[in-house]
Amino acid sequence: MRRILFLAGLTAATACSSAPAQPARLLAPTAPKLIVALSIDQFSSDLFEEYRPVLLGGIGRLSRGAAFRNGYQGHSATETCPGHSTIMTGSRPSRTGIIANVWYDLSQSRSDKAVYCAEDERIAGSSSLAYTVSPYHLRVPTLGDRLKAVQPVSRNVAVAGKDRAAVMMSGRAVDQRWYWDGKTFATDLKGAGMPRAVTAARTAVAQAIAQDRSALQMPALCQQKSRVVSLEGGGAPVGNGAFARKAGDARNFRASPEFDGATLALAAALIEEMQLGRGRSTDIISVGLSATDFVGHSYGTEGAEMCLQLFSLDRDLGDFFRLLDSKGIDYLVTLTADHGGQDVPERKREQGVPGAARVPASLFASAMGKAIGARLGLKGPVLYGDGAFGDMYVDRALPDVDRTRALAAAVGAYKAHPMVEAVFTHDQLRATKSPTASPDKWSLVERARASFDDQRSGDLIVLLKRDITPIADTKSYVATHGSPWDYDRRVPVLFWRREMEASDRTDAVETADIMPTLAAALGLAVDPRSIDGKCLGAIPGIACPVR
Repeated sequence: MRRILFLAGLTAATACSSAPAQPARLLAPTAPKLIVALSIDQFSSDLFEEYRPVLLGGIGRLSRGAAFRNGYQGHSATETCPGHSTIMTGSRPSRTGIIANVWYDLSQSRSDKAVYCAEDERIAGSSSLAYTVSPYHLRVPTLGDRLKAVQPVSRNVAVAGKDRAAVMMSGRAVDQRWYWDGKTFATDLKGAGMPRAVTAARTAVAQAIAQDRSALQMPALCQQKSRVVSLEGGGAPVGNGAFARKAGDARNFRASPEFDGATLALAAALIEEMQLGRGRSTDIISVGLSATDFVGHSYGTEGAEMCLQLFSLDRDLGDFFRLLDSKGIDYLVTLTADHGGQDVPERKREQGVPGAARVPASLFASAMGKAIGARLGLKGPVLYGDGAFGDMYVDRALPDVDRTRALAAAVGAYKAHPMVEAVFTHDQLRATKSPTASPDKWSLVERARASFDDQRSGDLIVLLKRDITPIADTKSYVATHGSPWDYDRRVPVLFWRREMEASDRTDAVETADIMPTLAAALGLAVDPRSIDGKCLGAIPGIACPVR
């Protein structure tokens, strides 16, 4: 398999900075010098358990720490932005305010009523597709925000394949934040300067994209998974791809193992240039690894493509950790995912899931709104929504009586559809208490409540049945996530530190539990009333505060 990590070159080019001259002391005598928070986008517990026996590199190392196989992104809106908002805040989307990747604000004067989770729509000319990246919508502090409030000399850094991953994991008090903007690594921070690591990474990635790439060599397991699967919806077959691409193809670079390799290389180079983990205070670097998500969307989760991606990522993470080891850094790693994902329905049916199917175009909010408008004699779009499920908004331009009629018609129409599992109204969710039980026991309405925000959520929320894929046209993406079902909700939650005793756990935990657990490792006090998560007890070397 082709090695694409540029670790040696980047770190050699940037190893000339030093740690702060007079740093603060560690909050706790046993606190690690560096927190490494990793999120593998769309890395479900299903994938973790399937590949765990054969991943012997970086993921294999973390599996030998404290490994919770039943972690949960407990909320129903299992998307990138909400999921990342839980990891380093200790809070669910109902508290972070990040209810989806995109929601609608029908009170806006701009024609684009959609709001992107990591934009600041107050900036003139901003839209949900052409925006200024910002943590404006995040309502709670991250671990980095909290740590810098008590130890300003600590550094809070983020590197990710998506802007929303970098923003939601790092927050506001950030020293460096870099993410892929579709062409190169970019930042939203003003006056932060251009680290040499970023300049080198940009050059290396541009050179990689400018070259033709031949197919990757497949391990034996991936060869077994290499089989062509034809798709409905007009898309090209999937299943036997090996990531060959033509020069200049940045889109397929993003949906390949090279993408995570470049992200990890930049993270490693920033650690070296900024001398993270080398002072007397703790530093934090959050790393969002996005290629698994793009591979899952482009090819599904059970073909040769995902197999190659995970083997490559495991190897690259192993290189990353060995580099940290070579620097003598005392680091604590946590690894999780923002959500899971499901395979293409065509392959699922072949594998014995007869109910796997794609939605018809009539379920999309625009089509449903048009049909309701025609039936009730209403003008305008009637319904706004980002697809065939999730939050739906009734047009505010309608008179109140017509809005009431349209809402009732939309609820009835969605409930009657054979692919819809449940529909909840805004009023129903507002009246539902936030769940307190173990996340594997939550009802559907409790899962939806964990994603609910009174100001941002829709007039109704639509939840599709299990194994239904909300993609009709497969010319771009072929598989996705976002459902309330466990293949999208259940993710691994791993902790590792040198000499940490192995602990394989089956109890159900939340990704919101990660931040308070890391805070406990640092000796950083967090008011439990300000978060939804809890410190995870019985992790070797981490003492939770008495509650």
